[in-house]
Parts: sequence; C-alpha cells; structure tokens
Amino acid sequence: MNDATAQAIYFYDRHPMSGQIIKAKLQAARGHLDGVTPEELWPHDQDHYGGIAATDALAAAASIGPGTEVADFCAGLGGTVRYLAHRYGADVTGIELTASRAQAAEELIALVGLQERARVRQGNVMYVPLADECVDVVVSQEALCHVPDHAKTLSEAFRVLRKGGRLAMTDWIANKPLSVPDAKLMWDGMAIQPLETLATYGELARAAGFRVEAATDLTEEWGPILKQRLAMYQRLREEARVAGTPMGHDAFHESYIRFVDLITKRELGGIRLVAVK
Repeated sequence: MNDATAQAIYFYDRHPMSGQIIKAKLQAARGHLDGVTPEELWPHDQDHYGGIAATDALAAAASIGPGTEVADFCAGLGGTVRYLAHRYGADVTGIELTASRAQAAEELIALVGLQERARVRQGNVMYVPLADECVDVVVSQEALCHVPDHAKTLSEAFRVLRKGGRLAMTDWIANKPLSVPDAKLMWDGMAIQPLETLATYGELARAAGFRVEAATDLTEEWGPILKQRLAMYQRLREEARVAGTPMGHDAFHESYIRFVDLITKRELGGIRLVAVK
C-alpha cells in the first residue's frame, strides 16, 4: 500500500459521516430499521456539494435514465449509487477504495432493498475492476482530488465506457497554486493530492480520448454550499462525541476550515466536467 492509498483510507475511516452514524440517526428518528425507503436516506447519505440537485445536474448531463449502466468512481457510502438506481432506474456499480465504506455502502443498499440495481465494489479507480466497454456512463463527485494520477483515472473511465458513453464529474480545482503550508494541511487533513486547474482537467480528458462538451467553473456556486457543510461537519462532530462514535481526526476539521476559506477567496474552486467517448 503506497502513501497516497494509506492516507486516503486513514481519512475516510475517520470521516465524520459514516454508515454507523446514518443508521443511528434513522434508529433515533424511526425507532427501528425495518422497511427503510431510499428516500429516508437522502437527508443523511448525499455526501457531495449541492446534494440531490448536484446529482440531478450530472444525471441530466449524462442522459441517465431507466436501464442506463453507470459506474460511480470513488463511491463512498454509496449515496449517489442508490440515488441514481432509485430515482432514475439506472443500474449502478460504485468503485470505492476504502473497504469499510464499501462494506457500509453495501449494508445501506441492502437496508433499502436496492441490491438488484445497485452495488459498491472495493477497488482503486486507477485500476478499475470492470471490463472494457461495459458501462454507458461514468460519474464521480468531489473525489478524484484524493487520487494521485488523474490521467490514469480518466483513461480508465474511457476504457470502461462504451462508444458514445459519457463522463460527468465534479472535482476540486486550483485557481491559484497552493502555498506549501496549505498543501501540507490539505494532505494531512483530507488526503488531497496536487490539484488540476479548469484548463488542465480538460486537457487530460482530451488526452484520454474524450471529446469535452463542457468544463464549468463551480467556484462561486460552491462558496455558500461549503460554508453550510462546515457547519454540518461541526454539528456531526459534536453528535458523534455524544454518541461515542468516531468523531473524525482533528486535522480534518482544521483543514476543512481552511478549505472553505480558500474557496471563499477563489484560490480553490470546483469544476463540472462533461465529456463523450
């Protein structure tokens, strides 16, 4: 296991949002976990910027509908996997590096009865455990920032897509190079790899063989969203403390506060990239 893999796993094993916390919230609200519907998870499992609306934007850009075969790179707890399977009738396979989160995702899939259309496999998106040309769409949401080789990952997306298949993803970008202290803080707290720019992401996609349809700067849109998420994480941290569940490591909270500051200053930002094979 290399340093990048170990750091990402360390981060996500201590993330303030976990399958255990989601189940605890449902148990507290319902009194039991029988007959949980996919919609009941949505307030708790949509761990990406902009929530359901952001996923709907990707689904529209990728023309996802009933029967569309989708791969979700860096699927986490499977919130997007379950949402696309239930709301759109897609058949969705998530790829998630961290074994504990892949297992938790599978448990949540089973909890809401989506096993026939949704699954999360443990695996590395630089070496995707899927066959050539086996899916119609690849999606990813704010996660490739943890991956050390973006060119390799986009090449893997191109490989698993069928001819005419679509890539629709969001990720962090650097509008200004990070200082050495900020880069170290982002690495220590959130396992953030060197970031692409709006321009270089498009260049990497074209080098992988894609035709880029859109590369949209989301920096302004993310500012207020991320301030809200910071407040959410601080609330989750306190709830975890009270419940006696993992609170996340201190470096995450320190780095996230700085991340929100850098987004507000437009030194960091976001991209929505849509491309076609």
